[in-house]
Amino acid sequence: MKKVFALLVALAMILTASSFALAEELPTITIMFHGSNVTDDTAVLEAVNDYIADKVGAKLEVVWGTWGDFDEKATNALLSGDSSIDMVFTCSWSSDEYNTYAKNGYFVKLDDLIDEYGADLKAAIPESLMQAATIEGAEGMGIYAVNGFKDTATQNTWDVNVTLLNELGYTLEDFEAMSFYDFGELFAKAKEVKGDAFYPFLVEPMVLERMVTGSIIVAGDSGSTNLLSLYLNQDDVSQEGPYGNVLLNKFATDEYKAFVTKMHEYYEAGYIDPSLAVAETSNDTRTNAQKTGDYLIGTQSYAYGYEYNPEVLDRGIEVAFVPCTDPYVDTTASQGAMMAISTASEHPEESFKFLALLNSDPTLMTLMNYGVEGIHYNLNDEGLVEFTEERANYSPWTNGVGNVTILPDTVDEGAGFREHFKEYYAGAKAIPSLGFVFNNADVANEMAALGTVAAQYALALDAGALDPETALPEFLDALDAAGMQTYLDAANEQLTAYMAAK
Repeated sequence: MKKVFALLVALAMILTASSFALAEELPTITIMFHGSNVTDDTAVLEAVNDYIADKVGAKLEVVWGTWGDFDEKATNALLSGDSSIDMVFTCSWSSDEYNTYAKNGYFVKLDDLIDEYGADLKAAIPESLMQAATIEGAEGMGIYAVNGFKDTATQNTWDVNVTLLNELGYTLEDFEAMSFYDFGELFAKAKEVKGDAFYPFLVEPMVLERMVTGSIIVAGDSGSTNLLSLYLNQDDVSQEGPYGNVLLNKFATDEYKAFVTKMHEYYEAGYIDPSLAVAETSNDTRTNAQKTGDYLIGTQSYAYGYEYNPEVLDRGIEVAFVPCTDPYVDTTASQGAMMAISTASEHPEESFKFLALLNSDPTLMTLMNYGVEGIHYNLNDEGLVEFTEERANYSPWTNGVGNVTILPDTVDEGAGFREHFKEYYAGAKAIPSLGFVFNNADVANEMAALGTVAAQYALALDAGALDPETALPEFLDALDAAGMQTYLDAANEQLTAYMAAK
């Protein structure tokens, strides 16, 4: 009997050692996310790697890019051919803009991998999102990123500190009756009450410009600083806007001049933190002030249910999100959060298996977004997620991870939230030029030159730091010298042909 027991123990040791050796031999795949607030992922990655070992055949490491540092990290990794980064967030608005980087050969074409390993992915992601990811890339027409099922329409809103608004003697209804050009009286009152060190207008400057002027991002345009504008019909987004289906130089319109003139007035009055006008500090300044509720009016690229986000609930204030337009479906929103595999990756097959699993498997998606049950959250009797204090150390940007519709509902959201989420976006109207993507290949040199010029002026003008009476003419002259008209003509030629073929 002792011999049998000894043999069983020895066999168990051999199997354990073999399993450990197998785990050690698995390749490591690394993913770079955007917009994260993660300081401790140890328990999460241990659980994730246990879960994916036999399903993916790899171990996962994560680079948690933040709103402040992702663009630089991602573009440096891709442009340098860094093989240590296998998967990277991309979209229609990030610096590693999806259409441009796919055309330039930085992303793996996924069609064959989807055919071989993507059955569950195709079942979980709407066909419309697969179509939105289908573009003309370096290897021809195809899919070059896995498109996350998140908010599939765009809606920008005012982020209102209702607590402070009421303290100042105003109601939310008072605010809703005001326009951007009327905010001065609110800001002046806030400065009186809160002091000179308080900045009431907390903005993401380039989002604010679109909110005020009614312009939208054009897919395929320069990702770092958008150069083109297509103007919405703000009464009915499904109809042509005031200029029709025509692309304009964003910075040369009357709407833009009126906007930056008012912003300069607000800036000079001390209503806007100067660090919002500096690229290196703008995002961190905004997100830090949001977390502490240290603002009166802000801007928010809104997704349904954002008010239930723990970061919003933890501000210690009553928050309201007031829409500027109805939600609308455009190419930018359809390509709003994607994960691509770098062509420098040494493990594209394992990387795709991971992305397919992440977007189709609720267990993995929940681990990556909410953390480990019993540590970062617990489930109540209704099966709703209740976050613990550890959530503060592990808070990825959920919309940037993948398919949010397979996550469990949280206590703050309430039962049925995911179903309401899908219904909300199903009702969003499409803009007339939905599906248009500017192919900038023939004007890539102009786009690069224009982007360099815009980086010197656009953010500072949008934030109010530059006087438009002098800076705007200088900016427009510099854009003209860098080839703006050539760039604009190429974009409009393509849009006209696209609309004629619809």
